[in-house]
Amino acid sequence: MSTDTNIALQTPVTFTAGAISEINRLMAEPDFDQQQRLRVGVKGGGCSGMTYVLGFDVPKAEDEIFSIEGIPCCMEKSHQIYLYGMEIDWQGGLNSRGFTFKNPNASSTCGCGTSFAV
Repeated sequence: MSTDTNIALQTPVTFTAGAISEINRLMAEPDFDQQQRLRVGVKGGGCSGMTYVLGFDVPKAEDEIFSIEGIPCCMEKSHQIYLYGMEIDWQGGLNSRGFTFKNPNASSTCGCGTSFAV
Protein backbone atom coordinates (compact mmCIF):
# COMPACT_ATOMS: atom_id res chain seq x y z
CA MET A 1 0.00 0.00 0.00
CA SER A 2 1.30 3.44 -0.94
CA THR A 3 2.14 5.91 1.79
CA ASP A 4 2.11 8.92 -0.54
CA THR A 5 -0.65 11.12 0.88
CA ASN A 6 -0.52 13.50 -2.10
CA ILE A 7 -2.12 11.04 -4.52
CA ALA A 8 -5.71 12.01 -5.32
CA LEU A 9 -8.48 9.44 -5.13
CA GLN A 10 -10.45 11.22 -7.87
CA THR A 11 -9.03 13.27 -10.67
CA PRO A 12 -9.93 16.95 -10.29
CA VAL A 13 -10.08 17.52 -14.07
CA THR A 14 -10.84 15.42 -17.14
CA PHE A 15 -9.37 15.30 -20.64
CA THR A 16 -11.22 14.66 -23.89
CA ALA A 17 -9.85 12.12 -26.37
CA GLY A 18 -8.41 15.01 -28.40
CA ALA A 19 -6.56 16.42 -25.38
CA ILE A 20 -5.21 12.99 -24.44
CA SER A 21 -3.92 12.47 -27.97
CA GLU A 22 -2.16 15.86 -28.09
CA ILE A 23 -0.64 15.50 -24.60
CA ASN A 24 0.65 12.02 -25.49
CA ARG A 25 2.14 13.45 -28.70
CA LEU A 26 3.97 16.13 -26.70
CA MET A 27 5.23 13.57 -24.18
CA ALA A 28 6.57 11.40 -27.03
CA GLU A 29 8.93 14.16 -28.20
CA PRO A 30 12.58 12.98 -28.00
CA ASP A 31 13.64 15.78 -25.62
CA PHE A 32 10.72 15.34 -23.19
CA ASP A 33 11.89 15.14 -19.54
CA GLN A 34 10.30 12.00 -18.06
CA GLN A 35 10.59 13.48 -14.55
CA GLN A 36 7.96 16.08 -15.42
CA ARG A 37 4.20 15.87 -15.01
CA LEU A 38 1.49 17.88 -16.69
CA ARG A 39 0.81 20.81 -14.36
CA VAL A 40 -2.79 22.00 -14.33
CA GLY A 41 -3.42 25.21 -12.43
CA VAL A 42 -4.41 28.85 -12.34
CA LYS A 43 -2.69 32.18 -11.88
CA GLY A 44 -3.89 35.73 -11.47
CA GLY A 45 -4.22 37.74 -14.65
CA GLY A 46 -6.10 37.90 -17.91
CA CYS A 47 -9.12 40.01 -18.72
CA SER A 48 -11.39 38.08 -16.32
CA GLY A 49 -9.05 37.85 -13.33
CA MET A 50 -7.57 34.35 -13.54
CA THR A 51 -5.87 32.40 -16.32
CA TYR A 52 -5.31 28.69 -16.77
CA VAL A 53 -1.88 27.11 -16.42
CA LEU A 54 -1.19 23.99 -18.48
CA GLY A 55 2.38 22.86 -19.03
CA PHE A 56 4.98 20.31 -18.01
CA ASP A 57 6.77 20.77 -14.71
CA VAL A 58 8.56 18.82 -11.98
CA PRO A 59 6.08 18.29 -9.12
CA LYS A 60 6.59 20.07 -5.80
CA ALA A 61 6.15 18.48 -2.37
CA GLU A 62 2.86 20.32 -1.78
CA ASP A 63 1.31 19.29 -5.11
CA GLU A 64 -1.56 16.88 -5.51
CA ILE A 65 -0.46 14.10 -7.85
CA PHE A 66 -2.84 12.19 -10.09
CA SER A 67 -2.95 10.37 -13.40
CA ILE A 68 -5.52 10.59 -16.20
CA GLU A 69 -5.45 7.91 -18.90
CA GLY A 70 -1.79 7.24 -18.10
CA ILE A 71 -0.84 10.93 -18.21
CA PRO A 72 1.02 11.91 -15.03
CA CYS A 73 -0.39 15.19 -13.67
CA CYS A 74 0.11 17.55 -10.75
CA MET A 75 -1.77 20.50 -9.31
CA GLU A 76 -1.29 22.82 -6.36
CA LYS A 77 -3.86 21.75 -3.79
CA SER A 78 -5.15 25.31 -3.42
CA HIS A 79 -6.06 25.40 -7.14
CA GLN A 80 -8.50 22.51 -6.93
CA ILE A 81 -11.34 24.73 -5.70
CA TYR A 82 -11.15 26.69 -8.98
CA LEU A 83 -10.70 23.73 -11.32
CA TYR A 84 -12.60 20.74 -9.90
CA GLY A 85 -14.81 19.22 -12.60
CA MET A 86 -13.13 21.10 -15.46
CA GLU A 87 -12.81 19.43 -18.87
CA ILE A 88 -9.73 20.12 -21.00
CA ASP A 89 -10.04 19.64 -24.77
CA TRP A 90 -7.71 20.05 -27.74
CA GLN A 91 -8.92 21.84 -30.86
CA GLY A 92 -6.77 21.20 -33.90
CA GLY A 93 -8.77 22.94 -36.62
CA LEU A 94 -7.71 25.72 -38.95
CA ASN A 95 -9.79 28.39 -37.19
CA SER A 96 -9.04 27.33 -33.64
CA ARG A 97 -5.94 25.50 -32.45
CA GLY A 98 -5.01 24.83 -28.86
CA PHE A 99 -6.31 23.60 -25.54
CA THR A 100 -9.74 24.75 -24.41
CA PHE A 101 -11.21 24.69 -20.91
CA LYS A 102 -14.81 23.99 -19.84
CA ASN A 103 -14.89 25.05 -16.22
CA PRO A 104 -18.14 24.59 -14.26
CA ASN A 105 -16.74 26.81 -11.48
CA ALA A 106 -16.30 29.88 -13.70
CA SER A 107 -18.94 32.58 -13.25
CA SER A 108 -17.69 34.32 -16.41
CA THR A 109 -15.07 33.78 -19.10
CA CYS A 110 -13.38 36.03 -21.61
CA GLY A 111 -13.73 35.74 -25.36
CA CYS A 112 -10.38 34.02 -25.80
CA GLY A 113 -11.38 31.22 -23.39
CA THR A 114 -8.18 31.26 -21.35
CA SER A 115 -9.30 33.70 -18.65
CA PHE A 116 -12.13 33.32 -16.15
CA ALA A 117 -13.69 34.65 -12.93
CA VAL A 118 -15.28 32.76 -10.04
